[in-house]
Parts: sequence; structure tokens; C-alpha cells
Amino acid sequence: MNTRTLGPQGPRVSALGLGCMGMSFAYGPADEDEAIATLHRALDLGVTFLDTADMYGPYSNEQLLGRALQGRRDQVFLASKFGIVFDPEHPERRGVNGRPEYVRASVEGSLQRLGTDRIDLYYQHRVDPNVPIEETIGAMADLVAQGKVRYLGLSEASAATLERAHAVHPITALQSEYSLWTRDIESNGVQETCKRLGIGFVPYSPLGRGFLTGRITAAADLQSDDFRLQTPRFQGDNLSRNLALVETVQNLAAGKGCTPAQLALAWVLAQGEHIVPIPGTKRRKYLEDNVGALAVRLDAGDLAALDDAFAPGSVAGDRYSQAGMALIGG
Repeated sequence: MNTRTLGPQGPRVSALGLGCMGMSFAYGPADEDEAIATLHRALDLGVTFLDTADMYGPYSNEQLLGRALQGRRDQVFLASKFGIVFDPEHPERRGVNGRPEYVRASVEGSLQRLGTDRIDLYYQHRVDPNVPIEETIGAMADLVAQGKVRYLGLSEASAATLERAHAVHPITALQSEYSLWTRDIESNGVQETCKRLGIGFVPYSPLGRGFLTGRITAAADLQSDDFRLQTPRFQGDNLSRNLALVETVQNLAAGKGCTPAQLALAWVLAQGEHIVPIPGTKRRKYLEDNVGALAVRLDAGDLAALDDAFAPGSVAGDRYSQAGMALIGG
């Protein structure tokens, strides 16, 4: 397994991580046996950068990792997140909480569920607009001093927030959505700020929530409880328009002798050595396919063709519902 460094002074991790959310949450029924087998297979393949969060489930994804990693905790670089809160009876009603007392309570819960004495990378999942980022990061920095957390991160934060947070305590990584069809960081200052401050970048959903693999051709391909059905890009005319984009990925992949998923991941990996994508899956066969992306090399012509196909304005629909979009870029 190739490795990459999260920031010039940060930790070395597997060049490809594993997003674990879908094993317990959001993408249809869970299969714990297959999920644990997938986690164990990831470790055997050298994919040791694992990503979870307290709100995945909620809580059940951290519990799953805690069970799966018994006896193997020291083999992984474990990331978790706090900060998104919602009413269990109305999960669509989400908010954020970055108050210091909430930070302290959240880490204790995560440590217990994960069955560990430290979290390697602890992210604020979304920025709380009602709490100065300096206060939140200050509380997170205390966790580092106490040995409960090793490195700090933010998720979906703006460039300005990154600057302010990094001035309080070094931010090791920013996690935000990034893929061929989600490229906000290239134009909103986030990409440049990460490079300038030496902050590693961790793209989640680098396969466009599975859409770029070509395996989703209609809404009927998704389970009725799959949250993607509630997002604009997977609805109506937007879905039909976006399917044309996938054809470019499929055609280029065929020419390279790889799968569409591998091509899409290879594009993300080619955007910089400070980038470590965390494609999510709950099945071993897709994990193994994703790992194959590390062997795919894209030349200037490939990159230009993909940039042309996914030019600004080519993707139809927002990546989240209106409520979800309100929580990003804080």
C-alpha cells in the first residue's frame, strides 16, 4: 500500500482510506457480518485509514468499528467526528453544536464506543455558526494535551474558518466532499488555503456517492430508505442529465483498462500528494475494486478530457438538500 502524509508535518497514512458510514447508515440495510469482513479485508490490503463519526447511526457505526478492531486497533489510523446533532424522532431536523462542553462530552462517548483510549484524528463535523471557532478548537486542543486525541481536523469549513482555527492549534486535515462532480474547493479558496497552511485534504464521496461508478442508472436502483433519493442530483431531470457525464468516465475507463470507479479515484489522487480520499463501501468486492485505483495512471490528455466533461456548470443539482447545504462552508 502506498502512503501519503496529511500535511508536511502530519502523520503518514494509507494513500487510500475507507469511509465507514454506509456500513451502518444512509445507504440502505446494514449487513454487519459483511461490514466487519470488509474492514478486516481493508486492513489486510493495507487500507488502514478508517473514517467514522458519532452521528453515523447515530452511534452504531463507531460501535461497529469498536467490535471489528478488537485486537487490531494498533494497525489503524482512526478518524472520527463530532458536532452534528439531530432529533432521533425527526432525523431530518439537523443542527450543529460546537460548544466546549459538548466537545468534551462527545469525545468520551466516541472513545467508549470505539473501545480505544485515543482517536488519531478528531474532526469537527460541521462548524457551529453560533460558537466562535476559537472556542471549539481550544476545547479540541485540550483533548490533544490530555492524550485523548492525536490530531485535529475540520469538515466542510470555509477558508476563513480554516485560517482562524489553524491559528489556535495546527489543523492536520480538512475533510470535505470532492470528486469529479463536486469541485467547490477549487474556486472557494479552500484548496489554496490547505496548500498554503500545510493542511492535508481528505475528500469524502470521491465517487460521487457511487454515481461515478456507473452502477446507478435510475432512482429505482436505490433502496427506498437510501438518503441519496432526497438529494437533488439523484432526482428527476437532474439524474438524467448527470448520467451523460458518467458516460465519459466509462469510456475513458474502458480505454485505460480499468473500472469507472478506479478512473474517478485516480483523478482525485492525481490532484495532489496532500490528498487522501476515503471512498466508502460496505462490501469487499467494491473495496478491492477501489484499491485498484492506486495502479491507474492518468496522462495529461486523460485529465484534460475529464476537466472538459466536468466543466463548471455541467453537473445538475445541488449535492445536498437545502437543509444540508445550509450546514456546509461555515
